[in-house]
Amino acid sequence: MQFYIDSANIDEIKAANQRGWVDGVTTNPTLIAKSGRPHHEVIKDICNEVEGYVSAEVLSMDTEGMVKEGHELAKIKDNVVVKIPMCEDGLVAVRRLAADGIKTNVTLVFSPIQALMVGKAGATLCSPFVGRLDDISHDGMDLISQTMQIYQNYDMDTQVLVASIRHPIHILESALIGADVVTVPYKVLSGLTTHPLTDKGIAQFMKDGEKFANK
Repeated sequence: MQFYIDSANIDEIKAANQRGWVDGVTTNPTLIAKSGRPHHEVIKDICNEVEGYVSAEVLSMDTEGMVKEGHELAKIKDNVVVKIPMCEDGLVAVRRLAADGIKTNVTLVFSPIQALMVGKAGATLCSPFVGRLDDISHDGMDLISQTMQIYQNYDMDTQVLVASIRHPIHILESALIGADVVTVPYKVLSGLTTHPLTDKGIAQFMKDGEKFANK
């Protein structure tokens, strides 16, 4: 399973990348707005930092605008994946961009039927949101297992990118289901290597080690 970092903060991305935690990056207009820098400039810097896919979102909501923006974003670097919102115009844009050899990631997917349509459109990645479903008392991981089953049933090439991850259990369940990718905020990502019993064990080893050092 690949790990993407969900961030437009270049310092976070560099820190995660140095630790070998970054197979790719997802961004969105909200994350880029927090950087206070121009959209394309941020995407270019991120692409220079990582070798994997970097999702860059369009701002248009009509097919022609999405296709035009998609071509502009794809010119930034070869590893750019054009992020398209889940809607009818978006799926038409996905088909047109795919025909031009441009990779796409369809975002804001909340049902397995939507995911099926994303696969039929030929998207590179499909981003089902789990945390936001949990927020309204639905089990977001059901969406992941159903989407994986549908894609396997019909041998679809679209990869499942689990988005809106809130905690490590989402990541564990994604791995058990067999999701292709998870995209994770830095705060959650940086906590995956820790455990209170590990900390306790290290403290005990260090304490015992001092006995030998002092001899």
